[in-house]
Amino acid sequence: METTEVVIAGAGPTGLMLATELRLAGVEVVVLDALAARTGESRAGGIHARTMEILEQRGLLERLLPRGRILQAGHFGGLPLDFSDFPTRHPYMLAVLQSVIERELDAHATDSGAVIAWDSPVTGFRQDEAGVEVEVGGARQRRIRAAYLVGCDGGRSAVRKLAGIGFAGTEATATGMLADVELADPPPQPFFARRGGPGDFSAVQIESGWYRLVVQRHDLVLERGSELSFEAFREQFVALAGTDFGMHSPRWVTHYGDAARQADRYRVGRVFLAGDAAHIHYPAGGQGQNLGIQDAVNLGWKLAATLRGNASGDLLDTYESERHPVAARVLHNTRAQTAIMRPGAHTDALRDIMGDLIGMDAVRHRLGLMITALDIRYETKCDHPVAGLRVPDAEIDTADGVTRIHTLLRAGRPVLLVFDGNAVPAVENWHDRLDIVSAANRTPRWEIPGIGEIAAPAAVLVRPDGYIAWAAEESTAAGLAEALTMWVGAPA
Repeated sequence: METTEVVIAGAGPTGLMLATELRLAGVEVVVLDALAARTGESRAGGIHARTMEILEQRGLLERLLPRGRILQAGHFGGLPLDFSDFPTRHPYMLAVLQSVIERELDAHATDSGAVIAWDSPVTGFRQDEAGVEVEVGGARQRRIRAAYLVGCDGGRSAVRKLAGIGFAGTEATATGMLADVELADPPPQPFFARRGGPGDFSAVQIESGWYRLVVQRHDLVLERGSELSFEAFREQFVALAGTDFGMHSPRWVTHYGDAARQADRYRVGRVFLAGDAAHIHYPAGGQGQNLGIQDAVNLGWKLAATLRGNASGDLLDTYESERHPVAARVLHNTRAQTAIMRPGAHTDALRDIMGDLIGMDAVRHRLGLMITALDIRYETKCDHPVAGLRVPDAEIDTADGVTRIHTLLRAGRPVLLVFDGNAVPAVENWHDRLDIVSAANRTPRWEIPGIGEIAAPAAVLVRPDGYIAWAAEESTAAGLAEALTMWVGAPA
């Protein structure tokens, strides 16, 4: 029987990101995928600011930026949302295909030592107090013994079904149809969306010469898993748009519904769910791929800390308590978006009012920060205003020169940052698991998404995923030892 530390089912963005995170901590990983090989289908079309920050924290964004197209705005139900004044180094959406992201993550994961096996569906598992025995089908049937199994195997997740985890939600009421094509007579704008008849249509340039055309019909529900031909897509697009823009050479044609479902639990013993295996929804606002990658980054360091014996008993439980509400909010806002995309005079009136409201900065920020996930706040026992939020990527002066806070997270370790000559707290019992950095803060006031400017704290404890576990106005303030025990592990 083969052995490893973690088996991941699914070699999409979520599974590959999780494998990358685990390998960063030296954890042995085997990634199984039921497909015979990577399909090359373009799939999701972009990533938002928080995902870009996370990838940059690991040094993975640099190679993706030139492969994508910067879009200064996103949308909420087709109503434009300007991101340009958001407090992030990436106040935009990056239109980059999922297939490109998968190739980059695949290369990074395998280069770091992850094993990826195709034609290897998970067909069963049995777990006990010490680990999980995973049954693998395909041409080379085998069993793999691991400490943990993580299902990142999509909306029809075999792991979720085998674990007996419920997947409650709402059925599809509308259909979206998508084609990645070349256009002989493209529209003048790189992005536009229009309403017409029983639905709406849009076009966005995703690569030089390539466009993604989308038709959404609210009077049609196609059977899940059925095929959509290019000609059938063209017919649906022309029916609403009155033109096909000279579309030709389709790279990918597909359809999807607005069913929205979420797993009842994200964990059963040593088995976890992440990405679409844990939640599905209409791709309104382009949140799905981002949600899965952020699931992976939340779970990865927690699994690694547990495997290395450093974690508190409660650390793994925080994966579900933190990420389940985030996905529930995405399902909620995508349902709202599909509601305001429906045809008819009543919805038209609602859209007019919503359009006026989005013109107000407070509303635009509220919706945009939710779509980009920049406003996520995890629960902590610290009452400082920045506790639980993602740490800003502020410039700091260290002994090695000028750097940025996010670059301190390249190693995937927790970081204790002490600013402006404050005394470094006595944390010697955590030195083996903690990077301690004394620095001068070049930004005495931090701009926090959805909150505004506040004075930078004297010290912060930053988790490996970039969220602040503890902060204080004095580096010797109470609560640090408790936070370290919770998020870094019991003192040595």
